[in-house]
Amino acid sequence: MGDKSPKSNQKKSTQKQSKVSSADQKKKQAAVAKQAAGKKK
Repeated sequence: MGDKSPKSNQKKSTQKQSKVSSADQKKKQAAVAKQAAGKKK
C-alpha cells in the first residue's frame, strides 16, 4: 500500500494535473459560453 516508487508517484502527480486541467477547461468553456450568450443579446 505504501508504494513510494517513482513510477507510482509520477502517476499520482499526473492524475492530479489532469484533474486540475480538466476543471480549468470547463471553467474556460463556461466563460466563453457566457460571452457568446452576451454577444447574442
